[in-house]
Amino acid sequence: MTTPRDEPMTKQQRRILAAVLVPVFMTLLAVSSINVVLPTLQQSIDATDSQLQWVLSGYTLVFGALLVPAGRAGDALGRGRLFVLGLTLFGLGSLLSGLATSGELLVASRFLMGAGSGLLNPQPIGMIQQYFEGRRRARAFASFGAAVGLSVAIGPIMGGAFVEFSGPDWGWRLSLLVNVPIALLAIGLAWWWFPRQTFARRPEGSRVDLDPVGTLLFTAAVLLFMLPFLERSAGPRIFLLVPVGLALVGLWLAWERRHERSGGIPMVDLGLFRVRSYALGVLLIALQFLGVTSVWVVLALYLQNGLGASALAVGLAGLPSAVATGLCSTWSGRVVLEMGRKVVALGIVLVLVSVLSSIAVVWAHHTHGVSPWWLAATLTLLGAGQGMVVSPNQTLSLMAVPHQRSGAAGALIQTGQRVGTAVGIAFITAVFFVLQPQIGWDGAFMVAYGVIAAIVVASLLVALLDVRLARRD
Repeated sequence: MTTPRDEPMTKQQRRILAAVLVPVFMTLLAVSSINVVLPTLQQSIDATDSQLQWVLSGYTLVFGALLVPAGRAGDALGRGRLFVLGLTLFGLGSLLSGLATSGELLVASRFLMGAGSGLLNPQPIGMIQQYFEGRRRARAFASFGAAVGLSVAIGPIMGGAFVEFSGPDWGWRLSLLVNVPIALLAIGLAWWWFPRQTFARRPEGSRVDLDPVGTLLFTAAVLLFMLPFLERSAGPRIFLLVPVGLALVGLWLAWERRHERSGGIPMVDLGLFRVRSYALGVLLIALQFLGVTSVWVVLALYLQNGLGASALAVGLAGLPSAVATGLCSTWSGRVVLEMGRKVVALGIVLVLVSVLSSIAVVWAHHTHGVSPWWLAATLTLLGAGQGMVVSPNQTLSLMAVPHQRSGAAGALIQTGQRVGTAVGIAFITAVFFVLQPQIGWDGAFMVAYGVIAAIVVASLLVALLDVRLARRD
């Protein structure tokens, strides 16, 4: 007899999940795979350092800025529509990027890819909220978290493999062109498998209110806040944009309250931040991504630039971590409703142990000549921990959110991830590069991972606070 614990998903649910996870994996792969092909890309089309920076930052900037507006638009206009539109733009941008003959064309094409990613990524969260419930929803978010974790680890392997086996000119191009057939497949699956109502407007009341003023204020705030951390070559003055971005956040909050009082429908229901699980969940995951995403960047710099390892070897070092992420995401999806935020706290503890043991490996390499490839083992714990953090946190944070608002609410969580990633990578790699000439590659690695460990501790404190408050309820 089937119990509630192992109740299988319906055919429609399996189809929806398959159709949304393929492009989510693909768009996040486009973030992690580009890093290892940058040197060959620059030589192939003679791109400048500034253009190379914008190949990275342009995609991330547009991606992050569009998440919440796109989530709100999907809630109101139909998530299937925004999903297919985003896929179309992403596939077209990938095609143009892979065929680019100059740095200018490549940068413009990466902007288009970022726009597509920003439009489509909030829609899967909204659809999971709408078409799944209870344990099925937790398992769907577990699959979502596994896709996120696998994309981070597999991206460098894929990019390195293309360069290794297809040559320096075609390798980087294939890492982009591979997205085109995947995007076409995903568009077909969306048209065939999504329920028809996902392509229809869902007016709230008598009209559809996309809150254009709130959308513009929020988008400008995210752009201005993220830009200094992504475009570091512009010099220290660009960081003057950070307080401007924060000021715009204040204006956006004031506008959203005014818009709601006057009878409008705000872009984000600010009342959600009075829900403890949602507010603490947004803060927790932003802190996690502030620290943890830099783990792989620092590792690549250390192994490739410091120890002379190949891009493919560095990518393969992350494979055990990717497998651990998938396994632990599946397990945590089964137990999260019973354990609550405890499973998240346990995952963060594993992440902390992973980071500290990685420091110990590099210290042993520096002092006793121990092989640095033991890092593949210590970072497997990181993958396991992330599998217990990302998807369970998503499930718990959105439990009290009605599905009519879940696109924007979920997109705000994703925005926290993107902003945390941009700020964390900029800050932690800056620490690494400043210290490396003074204390060497080993020393810079240990200090950078020490900073990451401190940030992970902060996220652990947030998780423990939520556990403690939940006991009082």
